[in-house]
Amino acid sequence: MTTDEARQQTRILVQAAAQACEAKKGQDTRILELDPIDAGLSDFFLVTSATNDRQSVAIADEIEDKLKKEFGVLPNSVEGRRKGDWILLDYVDFVVHVFLAERRAFYDIERLRKSARPVTPAEFDAELKAALAEKTAAARKKAAAKAKPAAAKAAPQPKKAAKTTAPAKHTSAKKTAVKKAAVKKAAVKKTAARKKPSLSKTAKGR
Repeated sequence: MTTDEARQQTRILVQAAAQACEAKKGQDTRILELDPIDAGLSDFFLVTSATNDRQSVAIADEIEDKLKKEFGVLPNSVEGRRKGDWILLDYVDFVVHVFLAERRAFYDIERLRKSARPVTPAEFDAELKAALAEKTAAARKKAAAKAKPAAAKAAPQPKKAAKTTAPAKHTSAKKTAVKKAAVKKAAVKKTAARKKPSLSKTAKGR
């Protein structure tokens, strides 16, 4: 898998995790696209808020279950589940932070990550769909380009027209006729030449 493909897969997982937050009524859900320079191993932070610790645990459980069932992915580590005021699910390429509202305001991760680009789940979803559509179009274009030479090779070559021998015969017949005419003409001349002396001899006798 290439770097672009791996990042695309990470985006799909983040999108699924955001959907799980929405399903359990997570509030003010945000996705932070981290700056590669200071992001470390992770590409994204997913941050959401809960009104109480039971809801924060329910959100974390929903994320784990969804990613496990749909993608076979488990978090590398989970922290804070027992207290429930800040649950962290580390998926290496992205990290989920489920906060109680007051805890989120206190730590203010969005402010600490000033270089990150914040997007809503809806914006993130639109970007992902556009990227997937672009990738599909590029793949189809590539497949079409490959198919053209193959189709050209498979196409039957036009048969060469058979050579007509009729003109050759006609030419041969014409040459024969000309030759015969020449022979006949020569014979006539020869005959005429023979007749002339006999005429002169007759004139002398007279």
